[in-house]
Amino acid sequence: MIYLDSAATSFLKPATVRYAVSEAMRTMSSPGRGGYESAMRAADTLLDCRLALADLFCVRDPAHVVFTSSATHGLNIAIRSLVKPGDRVVISGYEHNAVWRPLHGLGADIRVARAPLFQPEDMVQAFRELLPGAKAAVCTQVSNVFGYILPVERIGSLCREQGVPLIVDAAQSAGTVGLDFDALGCAFAAMPGHKGLLGPQGTGVLLCRDEAAAPLFYGGTGSQSQEAFMPEFLPDRLEPGTHNVPGVAGLLAGVKWLQQRSCPAILAHERELLGEFCKRLAGADNVRLFRAEDPQTQAGVVSVQVDGMDCEEAAAKLAERGIAVRAGLHCAPLAHETAGTLSSGTVRFSFSPFNTRREALTAAEALLALA
Repeated sequence: MIYLDSAATSFLKPATVRYAVSEAMRTMSSPGRGGYESAMRAADTLLDCRLALADLFCVRDPAHVVFTSSATHGLNIAIRSLVKPGDRVVISGYEHNAVWRPLHGLGADIRVARAPLFQPEDMVQAFRELLPGAKAAVCTQVSNVFGYILPVERIGSLCREQGVPLIVDAAQSAGTVGLDFDALGCAFAAMPGHKGLLGPQGTGVLLCRDEAAAPLFYGGTGSQSQEAFMPEFLPDRLEPGTHNVPGVAGLLAGVKWLQQRSCPAILAHERELLGEFCKRLAGADNVRLFRAEDPQTQAGVVSVQVDGMDCEEAAAKLAERGIAVRAGLHCAPLAHETAGTLSSGTVRFSFSPFNTRREALTAAEALLALA
């Protein structure tokens, strides 16, 4: 199988991740619930992972690196910490349902900053017009559908000027596109552990600017057990219950692998594969590529449409040829609406550090054969 669906999950992972999960299940118990060896080993693993993530994303205090079960979990914490029913919230036109649905569920007054695909100047202007009077803003760093790298640094600057707290959805960027949390000045940044960070499913990370985050769940933390309320300090305030220790151990191994190779090098590799893939498809009249003219505005994700063929049918036929991709709306109907593909969806190809040039060209040839 040629796996080109890393935007959904990093099915291809370093061997060290699998080993770390297995070792944690064999040697670690519950952190913060005992002073014996297996409990302390688990606590040390959690701390080491927080430190590694703080280093990777430029977070001054590793206590502000909070473990979640997913990016969706983290986004719900962030949104519910900042947004009340009726509050005006500005979001980009490329947000995932993990942002769209929680805001609707809260009854927020949602204002969408719409701008054409791969046009960062227009996106900045759209935010500039809508931010005055807003209570919060949310922006994805990379579109999970199109690989579009949104100008979050400039949007963050606008938010600081207006005094509007910003939530960054780094689900599709963490591990490839750099994120300097301290310099960006956003209130929160949420990400999954199982995509670009190469960890196991069931892991996620929420970076918090301060300790004002509101708990989404309540329960035991192993600290201040005599109190009826959740602790005021991070990370305990947002981490009730028993941690996913094997998951965090695997996440730590994934982050270490990234640090050894560097995120810029991985992004360059994925962009190179994307370029080879698109170059092979260039000139095919019945294949539509959603490709940026400026390669700096696109990560290793590209959407495709084949004239006269349903996207789900195209993906199924590619699967028959051993090529794994995703088709449809990708849990991001707002992005498709903005790009004009809501009625049809797209076929998405997403590359990883483990894909090769040969795989990219083979996938392109298979798509040409279908077209």
